[in-house]
Order: sequence, then C-alpha cells, then structure tokens
Amino acid sequence: MTVLITGSAGFIGFHTCNIFLQKKYKVLGVDNLNSYYSVKLKKKRIDILNKNYGSQFKFIKTDIIDKKKINNIFIKYNPKIVIHLAAQAGVRYSIENPDQYIKSNIVGFFNILDCSRMAKIKFFFYASSSSVYGNNKNFPLSEKYNTDDQLSLYAASKKSNELIARSYFNIFGFKSVGMRFFTVYGPYGRPDMFMYKLLESMYFNKKLYVYNHADHYRDFTYIDDVVNSIFLLTKSKKINKKSYIVNIGRGSSIGLKKIITYIQELTSKKPNIKYIKMQKGDVKKTHSDLSNLRSLIEYSPKIDYKKGLLLFLDWYKKYKKIK
Repeated sequence: MTVLITGSAGFIGFHTCNIFLQKKYKVLGVDNLNSYYSVKLKKKRIDILNKNYGSQFKFIKTDIIDKKKINNIFIKYNPKIVIHLAAQAGVRYSIENPDQYIKSNIVGFFNILDCSRMAKIKFFFYASSSSVYGNNKNFPLSEKYNTDDQLSLYAASKKSNELIARSYFNIFGFKSVGMRFFTVYGPYGRPDMFMYKLLESMYFNKKLYVYNHADHYRDFTYIDDVVNSIFLLTKSKKINKKSYIVNIGRGSSIGLKKIITYIQELTSKKPNIKYIKMQKGDVKKTHSDLSNLRSLIEYSPKIDYKKGLLLFLDWYKKYKKIK
C-alpha cells in the first residue's frame, strides 16, 4: 500500500515517512525543499530515507501550489493514504512574509485536499496546530473550545484548513482528521525552534532572543510520540463516521526556564540569552487535553521532557560533530 506524505523533507514529515517505511508501507514523499531553513538539513533527511529504504521510498520535488503536478502524482502513483504535513511554518515568520502562508497553507492545502477527494481517499489526514487556540486560558486545551480568535496569520491559516476540510465533509461527505500538534521536538528538528536555538547558543555562542523573559509554558511533545500517534490514527477502526479534530501533545506544560536550566545541567554550558518582551502573535502557555485522542487510539506518551532533551542533545552533538 502506498502512502503519500507531503512535507516529507520536513521535521515531522521525515519521521512520519520513517515510521510508515518501518511498517513496510511504500511511501511517496513530496516536498519543495524551500529555503525557510537549512536546505542541507532537509536533503539530509531525504538522503537517510533513500539510503535506509531504497525503492520502498520515492521522493518527488514539487510544490503543492501547482495543482496540475499534484493531480498527476495522484493519477500516476494511486496512493491509498494521504498525510498532508507540508506547510509554511513559524508564527513569527508569518508577520514578515504573509504571502507565503496564503500560498502554501491555504492554496496548497486546498490542492492536496481536492486531489485527495477526486482520488477517493478514504480518510484525509492533515497537520493543524495548537496555535489555533489563540490566547485561550482554559487549560488543558480541548477541541471543544471555541477557536475563533487567532493571534497570527499562521494560526489563522491552520484554522482555515480545519474549516475547509469540514466544508468538504458537509458538501461531499469527504472525511478528514485534522491533527493539532503541540510544540514537537526531537532529532532532526527545525533550526528555528527553541530547543535547537538554545543548543546553538550554548555551543556556538549565538545570541538567543527569548521572548516574554522566558515566562512561557509549552506542551513539549517528543517526535516519536507524535508519529506513533499519526500511524495509529491511520489504523484506528474508531475513525469511521465523520471529520475529526484531535490534539496530539504530551498532555503537560513545562516552563521555558525549567528547560533552560535542565539543558545547562546536561551541557555544563551557559547560553548567550537576551530576554525581551512578548512577541506579537505569540501565546504564553499551551497544554493539551488528550481525552479525544485517547478515545480513538491507545495513547500514552512514552518520552518525558528530561529523556527527550537528552536524546535531542545526543543527536545534536553528533550532527554538529561536537565531542
């Protein structure tokens, strides 16, 4: 069975490809390898998949905003499962480059959704984000809560995905599962994310700007827990009736100050931090309610933040060739 995974050169996409390949699926990866962050890292991820899985994995470099090319991929390869993870990421970057979010996250999303519908995909799985909750202060954050007050264009683009997917169910009966990810981290993570930047500051003395004077709390979720959830959702027999929105997180919230302190203990190094005021479009805290996820799959996150940070640190040192 062939699984189409968009954003396959991205952080979550790479690991999602890996778990399906481990389970002996054929995987068709699609990515445009844009330069939002290190293209070298993206190519490294694809190289690993090619090396480890050979002909079981096929990579196609193309942009999801080109609907004709996307539709031709569906026709040629006839995937049975679609997991749409490609998107322009980053809350702060959306303030500076709004056009890219409309193109990738709305036009691109529609193209994959519509091609999936025409290909008669049984269920369409796609990445949403905890950012859709805005500055909601009712914790833990539940899918039942109102999400009509996004603080950034990135968050608004993800909310629009959920609305478009829901409309496709109402009009066409096309079923989908929107996955609201909560602060994912781990090996081969994105260089623009806090964990990566913190280690860059410690080992290479790069200035790290920490917003809101580090008075932030995040539901840090290790990548293995995320991709195991994605895989189990695609196998769940309880997903059979409608369109779903589901949180994928660890179900707990950790302060950035605690993360900084713990990594200092692990590395015996001090980061080059400049504490600054709250960034527009940002939220102070995230904390996921996982009851909906647990009603669909057997889910219990395996990696706590201490183990996860140690695993991430080990990978980082190897990747950067630090002894």
